[in-house]
Amino acid sequence: MGREAVAKAFADINAAVAVLAAEVNGNGSGDAVDADPLRGLADICLDILAGTAGSEPRFAALKAQGAAKYTEIMQSIAPPTAWEQAQEIAVAAEIACVLTIGPRAASALLSESHELTTRLPLTLSALQGGTISWQHARTMVDETAGLDPAGAAALEAHFLDPNAPNPARGCPAGEMPASRFRHNARIWRERHHTESIEKRHAKGVLDRRVEYMPDKDGMAWLSAYLPADQAAAIWNRTTALARGLQGPDENRNLTQLRAGTFATALLGGGNGRSLGHGGDAGNPGKVPTPRAEVLVTVPVFSLLGATDEPAMLDGYGPIPPSIARDLVANGADSFYRVLVDPRDGASLEIGRKSYRPSKAMRRWLRMRDGRCPFPGCSNQSLDNEADHVLAWHRGGTTGVSNLGQPCPRHHRLRHTSAWRPTPATKNEPSGWISPSGRHYKSEHQDWEPPHWPGEQKPEPKPQLKSVLTSDGRRRPAPPEGRGHPDFVHNALSLGEKGLERFLHAAV
Repeated sequence: MGREAVAKAFADINAAVAVLAAEVNGNGSGDAVDADPLRGLADICLDILAGTAGSEPRFAALKAQGAAKYTEIMQSIAPPTAWEQAQEIAVAAEIACVLTIGPRAASALLSESHELTTRLPLTLSALQGGTISWQHARTMVDETAGLDPAGAAALEAHFLDPNAPNPARGCPAGEMPASRFRHNARIWRERHHTESIEKRHAKGVLDRRVEYMPDKDGMAWLSAYLPADQAAAIWNRTTALARGLQGPDENRNLTQLRAGTFATALLGGGNGRSLGHGGDAGNPGKVPTPRAEVLVTVPVFSLLGATDEPAMLDGYGPIPPSIARDLVANGADSFYRVLVDPRDGASLEIGRKSYRPSKAMRRWLRMRDGRCPFPGCSNQSLDNEADHVLAWHRGGTTGVSNLGQPCPRHHRLRHTSAWRPTPATKNEPSGWISPSGRHYKSEHQDWEPPHWPGEQKPEPKPQLKSVLTSDGRRRPAPPEGRGHPDFVHNALSLGEKGLERFLHAAV
């Protein structure tokens, strides 16, 4: 045991890595001969990639535990008169030298390791089991920062504890890219933070700013920290204008067009044609000005001011309800407002009568999926395309149960390669099957039921009972409770007050 055991373990690991490298290079043992050698080698490469995806987190967990334990030991053997800050600097310097990283990165690693080993047991366990990556673990550390122990434990349990009362649905945390996990964890944190989103937003508004940072090659970065509704509207409008400039005579890509449009708009140049390379500066009128659309999903009681439940801004996440109320009251043309009501009677399933989905169906798909359903894709652009999961020519229907909204890139992938989407079943969520035959799950929105104000939550529907009649037959017994009322009405109706305030506000 001891240092010799550690050295031997790593020697064995290095030998195993050499075996895997030989397999990738086609120099393996060759015990099994495939009918198609190239296909067999391709499957080996995917197996090795999957194996490294499970091994890297275990090494990351080991590194975090080693760093935390080293820090603990050095603190325990330090003399009582040692200056605490100097001791921390010395420990970070040692870690930095061992790992060949900078002092700032070493300090960050020590901080993250301390959180994982003292405050986030489920995250450390998932890392040790290889079910999440180091990036996922760092996200959990970031998103639980500032939460009390109960809040941190609740966020952890929602995503990592399968026995939690209300676990995350859809794609497990470790099966989505870390960027998507960060997005979902942030949304959950915003919904369940002990301090209301209105108060936190008010503090954030005070920090709004524009920042400028010079870069190499005569370039620079310009960024703005803004309220989410303003930032989302600017981004969507810039993208819509850039899309309108695309065409056979335009040699700039979408990213370049978006940057040109943004700069031209701020500098007063019109529609983006006149700035940057390419484009037709002499005929700006031939490009129609598109309408930037943003979806805001508003719980009905939050809209009426009866609760402080956040609204959901498409492509961003939770926003203060005051922003949503302002959008409704002022009738902002660039926002499409959605009033959440589970009893909505709009018909979205139109069977085989029509191939093209209706505009309402497309909006419903955006609310359901939130983004392109291809695993790991974060494209929430308005030009995502409704697509039949089971193709129309194979008998597929035009209904939301048979529709997805892939982005243009993954829509083309579906029709130009062997990738194919799969519908949800009773036991599995929807997903995609790759050319190698592997199944990858799609991510689902992590919706929560709306909040009810005060004591106005409807009573549960009573269990149906039966009684024996005089002729020996059974018939339903009269209900003992009121069941679900159509409206909750205590004295003055919330609807009467709210609609009067929002629909007839003084201009």
